[in-house]
Amino acid sequence: MMQLSRPSRGKYTYMLQYIRATSVRYSRALASSARSSPEPDIQDSFTRLSKFWVPTGGITATENEDAHNKLIRAGYLRQSHAGIFHMLPLGQKVQEKLERLIDKYMLQLGASKVSLSSISSQALWQQTNRLEGYGPELFRLTDRKDVPYLLAPTHEEEITTLVSKTVKSYKSLPLRLYQIGRKYRDEIRPRQGVLRSREFLMKDLYTFDYSIESALVTYGEVRAAYSRLFDELKIPYLVAEASSGDIGGDLSHEYHLPTLIGEDNVISCTSCDYVANEELATTRPSPSDDTSSTSAKVWRGVSKDRSTLINVWYPASFSDDDVNTHAIKSILPELDSSLGDPIPFWSPTTPEQSNPSKPRQPLRLVNIIDYRLGERLASALTMTAVPDMLLPEGSNLDLSIIETDYITSLPNGDVLNTIRIRDGDSCPRCESGKLKFQKAIELGHTFHLGTRYSDPLEAHVQIPSNLVEGKAEAQRTGKMTTVSMQMGCHGIGVSRIIGAVADHLADEKGLNWPRAIAPFEVVVIPGKGLEKDGVIVSEYLANSQVPRQLDLLLDDRSESLPWKMRDADLIGYPVLIILGKGWSSDRLCEVQCRRLSSVSHVLLEDLPMHINRLLSQL
Repeated sequence: MMQLSRPSRGKYTYMLQYIRATSVRYSRALASSARSSPEPDIQDSFTRLSKFWVPTGGITATENEDAHNKLIRAGYLRQSHAGIFHMLPLGQKVQEKLERLIDKYMLQLGASKVSLSSISSQALWQQTNRLEGYGPELFRLTDRKDVPYLLAPTHEEEITTLVSKTVKSYKSLPLRLYQIGRKYRDEIRPRQGVLRSREFLMKDLYTFDYSIESALVTYGEVRAAYSRLFDELKIPYLVAEASSGDIGGDLSHEYHLPTLIGEDNVISCTSCDYVANEELATTRPSPSDDTSSTSAKVWRGVSKDRSTLINVWYPASFSDDDVNTHAIKSILPELDSSLGDPIPFWSPTTPEQSNPSKPRQPLRLVNIIDYRLGERLASALTMTAVPDMLLPEGSNLDLSIIETDYITSLPNGDVLNTIRIRDGDSCPRCESGKLKFQKAIELGHTFHLGTRYSDPLEAHVQIPSNLVEGKAEAQRTGKMTTVSMQMGCHGIGVSRIIGAVADHLADEKGLNWPRAIAPFEVVVIPGKGLEKDGVIVSEYLANSQVPRQLDLLLDDRSESLPWKMRDADLIGYPVLIILGKGWSSDRLCEVQCRRLSSVSHVLLEDLPMHINRLLSQL
């Protein structure tokens, strides 16, 4: 605790003169307003809490209260329906500041802001083969003419169609367009408030280039801008190599905030810069892992179209829970990993068949063999092909009419590891590093899409033939060549950042916000009888000459000082200015910064610079 000495007589005299002068000006303004109007209307340079709706109080804190419930109790948001929330004024302030921060870095990239409709056409999604692949999470609807639409969870189809109809010359590229808008996903189980909701706010940046080389330059610039943005938020984050999933493309990175409540698993190396999400992470195999002489277990699965039956063979020292379905999907992307029990599909008929008497389509059986079991098991399975081994107990399938394959390595020739990565596994990139397993929340994602959407939606552009990289794939028309635009898609979860940051910085007293997105940077809290002094201090701070103007709030409500201080802690203002006994006796402001564990007593004239020093660390 830093305690300043009693101010010198010179400074004390200066302070009194300033306060008296300001008091006189304020009193004259009130008197003048009273004569001219029954309701004084003085324009403040700060916000008064009495004129800013914050519905705090009335909600009792629960045991082990999480950040989402703190957001509700502090008056940032309210739930309207399952997985759907209303933003209240405090939450809206945080959201708007985050949007302005995003605007700042999109402007640095030369991106133009658009606003796309939340309603998209199902016909467009059929053109890109995403309508059925996206599954039941799509909100679908029809108009009165029975035209099918959907509430968009993402806008690749719409933006690609817009650009394909607008841009025809390569001279218009590179083009960078972004929006911050509402998205919709019919989550089967919305949870953790705004971290996984059915309606959410996202920033989407879509980039268009005429060549792969140019698109990769754009991708690098976007990654750099994302790093600067998260640096300004002053939160820890991991940048992980990632799978592109349903979006498409062959290059992507995720931006994660490590947290125990995270639903994603991020693997990083203790020695080098290797970071990857669980879907893409690998480990360096160790010679000591060879257990070809030990017994094996089998994990069974089935493809989404039910035509491929899958056996995964792994050492008996592990269990089914250890099988890495992401690794299996890298070999067989059609694996349906959502099934709790796939065994009913290992029969001549399936539970999903509308006509059980109709025979199934031809079946294929794929055996995936972990590298730890060696080639010996593969040879044994190939030579014997015993139904008791290859089929689950009770299955009456005829192996003689089923095509059977055996896979013992990855397509690129690397060893096939079917077991989940664990803490302490060897890093695949460096010799000495060990892998560390962390729970995390995904805040952003960058994708290089290539022509995933521009091909089916015919987003083409003509360029001089000498600029074509893959001439064999281009359609030649004289001296110009028609090529599909190279696209990128780069998202940031606005709603999710609010929930994640709230969770990361909250403590037992309440929320805490980084300066960049705090609803207000500073709150002035005067004690009883010091209301006019609160106005004076607020005016002084709001008009002080500091490098960056303060976003200031005055708590001029009639509640007691202890109540207002507890409320300020719950809301999470970065800096509290308290006018209490120290102000009454020595004209010292008590300055509290909970995140920095700082309590100081500061003269009014020193207050702006002191506050600025605190905020620069937040």
